[in-house]
Formats: sequence, structure tokens, C-alpha cells
Amino acid sequence: MLSYVEPVFRPPSEARSLIFQISIGCSQNHCTFCGMYKMKRFRLKPVEEVFAEIDGIAPRFRPHVDRVFLADGDALVYPFDGLCAILDRLAAVFPHLARVGSYASPKSLATKGLEELRRLREKRLRILYFGLESGDDTTLAAVNKGFSAEEMAREALKAREAGMKLSVTAILGLAGRGRSLEHARATAAWVNRVNPEYFSLLTLFHRHNDDFIRTLDQCTRRELLREARELVAGLAPQKTILRSNHVSNFLELAGSYPKDRERLIADVDGAIARLERVPGYLDQVPEYGEEYY
Repeated sequence: MLSYVEPVFRPPSEARSLIFQISIGCSQNHCTFCGMYKMKRFRLKPVEEVFAEIDGIAPRFRPHVDRVFLADGDALVYPFDGLCAILDRLAAVFPHLARVGSYASPKSLATKGLEELRRLREKRLRILYFGLESGDDTTLAAVNKGFSAEEMAREALKAREAGMKLSVTAILGLAGRGRSLEHARATAAWVNRVNPEYFSLLTLFHRHNDDFIRTLDQCTRRELLREARELVAGLAPQKTILRSNHVSNFLELAGSYPKDRERLIADVDGAIARLERVPGYLDQVPEYGEEYY
């Protein structure tokens, strides 16, 4: 029987995945902008407990499982031998298992060498969800990320060399008004260097992070759209799918680089033109927040 310590978070693309919570919380739980795991103290579930949950899935359901997501916020930090054992057990129990995914912080990637990542990929850990947040070192320091953009690029490139797919996220508005464009340009440059398979934009929102937000001169919608335009115009990766479809975003973007670059820029310009006709809308600061946890 699955035993979750709530809340459980997962990427949108893992909506159909069976989730096993092999760690509780996040090992890097000091980022001031993030409120996902502030109510949890980080710990690892013992391998035997994870095995019991995997084995507890009724045999009649097992053939229908083709994707698994390993939670919580930083499951890749799990010790290598234990993680291998869990992946082997998943493959043995679910005959049609095609892919396992996990969140990965720069801290957890730093705990695994290139050959270890290659072995994990062979055992079907195929996609890692990586929170870049910003490619701008000043912004990263301000949010207490704990790693520089260069350090995160090295870890991300190591995962790519191992054959892992990367889904990277960055946050519009994270730098506030003062460094909005620097944040956008540096983030685009980071993505161009790493060339992740997927790149997603969120917009800064309220969730157990009000102390941080109060330190920020927040961007208006107009400034957020200008930041988004600077970012999509600066992107030139070799083959990356862009999405901004998180609930925090008030402008949805979707396309692939390099073929959709000009259309994505035009989408932002078109949105600005349309919203200019709504009196006062662009000059307001978005106030979206999540209240459940």
C-alpha cells in the first residue's frame, strides 16, 4: 500500500505516472522563493519500505504501469546503490515500464558521477526535472539557491552526457524589477549552452514565500511580458521544447526551438498589444497564490 507524506508534488508531464515517494521533502530546502517542502524535514525512506510499496501494487494493475515518478523534491540524492536496487525492483514488478523520472537539484546531481548516471539511465531513469530558476548569479544568490549558474551548467551537462533528458524550469519575475532583463538574458544564455530537451517558464507566485516576496520590488504584468520577450528572443538552443503553461502564468507559450522562435516572439508582442486595450491590467502586479499547504 502506498504511504504518502502530504503534500506530494509532481511535474505536469508526470500526471499519468505512478508515484513512489522514496524521499521526504527536499535536501536543498533553503531556497527563499520556494514553498514546496517547507512543511517537511528531509529524510530518505529505507529501501525495504520502498520495496514493500512497490510489491504492494496489485498484480492486475502492474501491466498498465509504463511510467513511474520518484518523489519527493530531490529523489536523485538517494544513495546510488539503493537507487539502483529500487530501479531494478520497479523493472521486475512492472513489465511494461518504459521510463522513470525524478526531480534533481544541482546538489543531488553533484552526488552522482557520470558513470553512475549512465548506469541509472540504463535502469530506466530517463528524465530529470531541474530547477534552474535563473541563469543570473546575482539573482541566484538573492534567492539562496546555493549554486552558481556555472556550477549548475556543469551538473546539467553531465546529466546530458549520460544520456538523460532534462526538463529545466526558470521563474519570470524572480529578480524583481531591478534585474529583470539581466535575469532574462542570462537565463537564455544558460539554456543555449545546455540545450535541454524541455524548458518551462513559471511566474513567481505566493506559496510559503511571503518573506522573500516582501524583499522584492515586484514586476508588473507589463514588465513580466517584457522579461518573457527578452528571454524568448534570446533563446537559440539546438533542439528545445518551450512551455509556459503553469497555472502561475498569465500568458501561455508553446513551441520548439529553433523553428518557432519568431512565432514565439510574435506571440508575446501580440499579447502585449491585446492587453494594452484592458485599462490598467498591464500595470498591476499579479497576485496569484496557492493556499492549500
